[in-house]
Amino acid sequence: MTVNDDSLASSTLCRRVVELRRQHKLTLEQLAAASGVSRSMLSQIERGRANPTLAVTYRIAQAFSMSIGELVDQPDAAATIDVIDAGDSSMLFRSDNDCQIRTLSPLHLDKTVEFYEVTLAPGASLDSAAHFSGTREILTVNRGRAEVEVGGSARELKQGDSAHYRADLAHCIRNPEDQPLLAYLVVTTP
Repeated sequence: MTVNDDSLASSTLCRRVVELRRQHKLTLEQLAAASGVSRSMLSQIERGRANPTLAVTYRIAQAFSMSIGELVDQPDAAATIDVIDAGDSSMLFRSDNDCQIRTLSPLHLDKTVEFYEVTLAPGASLDSAAHFSGTREILTVNRGRAEVEVGGSARELKQGDSAHYRADLAHCIRNPEDQPLLAYLVVTTP
């Protein structure tokens, strides 16, 4: 690699870290906590004043759930296929006797849309406090029946039904059946 190649790689990394941090709406402190790289080092990298080691670059890439190649090369989005393996336990948002919530959207994507698989045990409920203002949810029942309650209003959903509701109010999803409920939940934030 020549000096020009080093300079190009450094400026590419600088732009990518800034771009990804903004996409994920992370502060330098939050990225530092997620990556284990100091805030001052991240600041120097973003300003093009530091050429990080391979280990530092790897930790930054891991914080965004990507490889070093994806971090540096900015792959063509049309040619990239992200797969979330059905058995990947790191994608479990919650897992207990009453409820299992599995993240189906890649963790490095913009978080204005999140996609989950929700399994509720018979008689169990998923109670949620109000989310950020303007947040909405779409719940689609794949198997079983669900009751959705939002702000004192309740609706029953059967297999194949979808409900769209405000999630910036306290809300609840219940399984009134004696069989597990399997549903898909999309959360959108402004």
